[in-house]
Amino acid sequence: MTPTQLLAILAQAGRLKTNTRHCYTEPGRKESVADHSWRLALMAMLLRNEPEFAPLDMDRVIRMCLIHDLGESFTGDVPTFEKTGDHEQAERQAYRDWVDSFPSPDREEWLQLLREMKALETPEAKLYKALDNMEAVIAHDESDISTWLPLEYDLQLTYGRENVAFSPYMRQLKEEIDKWTREKIRSSRED
Repeated sequence: MTPTQLLAILAQAGRLKTNTRHCYTEPGRKESVADHSWRLALMAMLLRNEPEFAPLDMDRVIRMCLIHDLGESFTGDVPTFEKTGDHEQAERQAYRDWVDSFPSPDREEWLQLLREMKALETPEAKLYKALDNMEAVIAHDESDISTWLPLEYDLQLTYGRENVAFSPYMRQLKEEIDKWTREKIRSSRED
């Protein structure tokens, strides 16, 4: 990869620093897609020594976490409860066209990762997707509840449940996050 190619890729990826997501990291500051991707990769790194995940290629999981939302550098983020098939197709196509322009062997590596992430058949892809869902729920629990939409009270407790089912550790993490969510909702109703 030439320095010019590297800079072009970084410029496109850098848009994730200003593309915002639905929740807030603090009053008046929405979370960026880059914030989400960074913490998602950190979560995978922190699980590297967890016995359940020892057989997995955690470097591969981290790479998935880092690149999973780069399509949003073209389309912006659309909250899961608003995203349609048309949104997904536009994001996927823009991302695919971009990756097709990469030099070899980067192009082949990224395309393989994207296929694996979409299929959700390998343990690595399943873990990446479960972590992606759990990071989103964690970030939402960190947001002031006054920013929540009515539909999000239930969504917080159901989002990602099917994607953590494969793993005892991830099911336990979801249970802990759900406790946090219930307490947050309970506390808000007492105020």
